[in-house]
Order: sequence, then structure tokens, then C-alpha cells
Amino acid sequence: MSAMHDSAMNNVYHQVLTRLLSYFSRAERTALQLLIQRLLVAAGGPERMEHFKVLLAHTGTQDSCYSLALLRAAQLSIATRSPATFHLRVATLRMGTTTPAIMDSIHRSYGALFVYDDPRVEVLMVDNREVLPFSHLPALSDAGREWNRYSLLLLGHLRETGSPYEACDDGYLATGEFYGQMSRWQGGVDALVGGATARQQRQFLAGLARAAQRANLPTLAEPALSMDGLLNSLELLDNDCYHALYAEQKTVAWRPQADFDARRGTTFIDIQDLVTGNAQERWPLLNEFFGLQAEDAGLALRENDYASALLSAHCRGLQASYLEGQPYERGFAHYVQRGLLLMRKRGVPEPICQQASAPYDNPLALAERRIEANAELQQTLGLSETQLVCLLFSPFVGQGAGLEKFLRRCHPGMLVAMGELHKALQGEAAPEQVMHWMVDVSGLPINLMRVLYRRRPVLEAGVPVSSGGDVVQSLNALSARP
Repeated sequence: MSAMHDSAMNNVYHQVLTRLLSYFSRAERTALQLLIQRLLVAAGGPERMEHFKVLLAHTGTQDSCYSLALLRAAQLSIATRSPATFHLRVATLRMGTTTPAIMDSIHRSYGALFVYDDPRVEVLMVDNREVLPFSHLPALSDAGREWNRYSLLLLGHLRETGSPYEACDDGYLATGEFYGQMSRWQGGVDALVGGATARQQRQFLAGLARAAQRANLPTLAEPALSMDGLLNSLELLDNDCYHALYAEQKTVAWRPQADFDARRGTTFIDIQDLVTGNAQERWPLLNEFFGLQAEDAGLALRENDYASALLSAHCRGLQASYLEGQPYERGFAHYVQRGLLLMRKRGVPEPICQQASAPYDNPLALAERRIEANAELQQTLGLSETQLVCLLFSPFVGQGAGLEKFLRRCHPGMLVAMGELHKALQGEAAPEQVMHWMVDVSGLPINLMRVLYRRRPVLEAGVPVSSGGDVVQSLNALSARP
């Protein structure tokens, strides 16, 4: 019965591979062969391929789906010509902004590639530092949503005074830690595969460097940051990037703790040169094979992998309005225009660009978009516009250096209570109504506001980003300043 089952499944996998390859152009078939060669070299030869395991992070974006398609094609192609093929671990980090639509896109990609029943493929997700089998059905846990919200606010408040805020840029630190932990899960992996473009890699490494500075991570030797050495750096940080950020506050441990092992020598396999091509040519694969829907087109407009285009545009609009003395509409429109420019540079088909920008094309509808953005802000992150504006001002850090400016601009009626606010932030007794107001306006509990009060904003000097090397050398600037 087992032999019959294996034969039937092999026929299914062959059909999946045949259909997948039918969507590949000649250039993509060449790229596939180059990928197979890279994997064989990394594994140490065909005879060791059976014991080789690679990790891919799946974010639900079109690029992420495409990278998975190429890896799955390599896995199944090797299986047709060898006794065994490599193992694939695909994992998704769930954050507040990982919406049901994103989870559904990931689920559709798994279904199309027939990975759920393949013992050579693990599909996992992480919710509040707990590793679970992937499922697109359950909502993010309440504890996970709270962890995401507090981390977002703490890291956002600690940015350099007056610097622009990139929506949900706490995701860079969360992703770095996620890479480190998933490379240690149940025996670990041999390689982390990345399909991000060179620009996206630089954006991620720079974002990680900024967030790590704010998280007050230990100083590491020599400022050089690269994807090659990322996991080594995270291991030196004991695979917990948040313990210093929360100071004496207790954080939840990664779970199940017994399933995490010492990481084996994980390398980084960069496939961006293989997956970087004309996005228009790959759209039939994404649309017809994976079934990505029109609403997924908006994912390509995003500033990063952690915030929707609507939230990012809303954030830019608020910064223009409150910090730059410009209309909300100007900041909002600037974000959308910049996103469209980047999409067209990547060769995204014009119909997809139009679909992505259509909700924002009518200036008269921006008031409605703002309402929708605030609804999404509340639903995904548990934040109000008032709390987001508070984050933009960062009024608590540096012993409340920006508190008066924030009150004058946004809450002039509370200027009379500024002395009581400072007392509360210093840990002294303060009126209960003052404490409640602080929690309501910031979205943070008073103990975490006091953590911010004791910290200075991080001066984010540029962290050199190299194309290679070891990030054990990486994060000297990550927390050289308190």
C-alpha cells in the first residue's frame, strides 16, 4: 500500500512540476538550472542532497510566491533525476499587518505547489514567538497582537528626533530574530535562501540596523552588515533581539523551547539574480497558477513587507500634516506616486499598477481613504490615529524632551498638567486621570512609557552595508549609543 501511495504521489508531483514549468520562459528555465547547480554545490554534491535543508521566509508578496515557485521547481526537478532531493522549510512570521488576505495568498501558493502533503516540505508560521504548523484560518492571537503593538511603539518612539517614521519598521528586527530562530528549529537548516533584490536587501539590512540600535543591542565588532553573516550576528545576541528593549520587563520565550537546537553552519544562498526579471512576464504564473487576485496587486505598492500601502500612505500624510506644515493630502499622494514609480521600474504590468493605485487616484476620496486607514490601523495594530500621531512626535524619550512640543501641537489643554506627566514618567505618584490620559494617548502601559523616558533617542548614523562578509562584524553601530 505504501509503494502504491508513493507511486501515486510521485505522479502528482510530476504533474505539478510539468504544469509549473509550462509557465516558465526559456530564461526562467535557464535560471532554474543555475539554481539547481547552486544548491548542489552548497549541499556538497548530489549524494548529500537528501540531508540538505533550506529555509525560505514566505511573506505573501508576489516576489515571495515567485521565489517559492522557483525553489519548488528545483526540488521536484532534482527528484526526477536523483534518488532524493533537498528538504524545504517555508515559514511565515505573523504580525498585526499580516492580514487574512496575505495569509490566503500564502495558502493558495502552497495549494498550487502541492506542498501540504509532501514530507520533504515543512510549512510553518510564528505567532507571538510560538512555532506552529501553517494555517491561514485562525486570526493572530491576542497576545501576538499586543506584542506587535508594544514593540512597534517602543522602537518607533526611540528613533532619532525629527526623523521620518517608516510604517511598521519594527518588522525589520522581528524578521531578523525570526530568521535566527527558524534556522535553529528542530535540527536547523543548512541554508537560508533569499530572492530579494539588491535594493530590498539593502533596505532590510539598513532597517535591521536602525531597529537594533533602538533596541539597545550589545556592541559587536567592526561595522559591516551583510546577508551572509546575518545569522551569525543574531546568534551572538542569544537569538533574542528584544530583551534590552524591554529593560526589566519580562518577555515571552520562543516556544516550544525543547525544539530549538544549536544552529548548524547555515549559509545564505542569494538567488536575486535568478528571480529578478520582468514582472510582466511572470504575471501569468502568479495570476493563473497561484491564483493571486486583483486585490493582491496592492501588495506591490507597499513600502516594505510589514505595512499595507494604505497604512504607509496614511502615515506619510500625518507626518506632512503634523510635522512638516503641509496638507495631509500632499504626503499621502507623494507616497503613492513614489510607490508607482518603483513598481514601473521593476517592470510590473501597467494594468497591475493601475489596479494598485486606483483606490488612491481620486483626491476627493482621500477623506474616505483616511477613515479606511484608521479602521485598518485599529484592526491590525490596535492603534488609533491619536496614538499614531503621538508616536510621530516621540514625546517621552530623553526624559520627555519633546513633551511640551507635542502637547502644544496636539493637546494644548494638557499643558497645565505637564508637571504631573513628568512625575508619572519618573515613577512618582500622579493623579489617576493623568495616568489614564497617558495610556489612552500613547497606546502604551505606564511601565513601558517609563522605559522610554529613561532612554535617549537613537542617533542613527549610517551603518555601512556590504555585499558580502560576516555580520558578526555587523552591528557595531547597532547600539553603540544608549
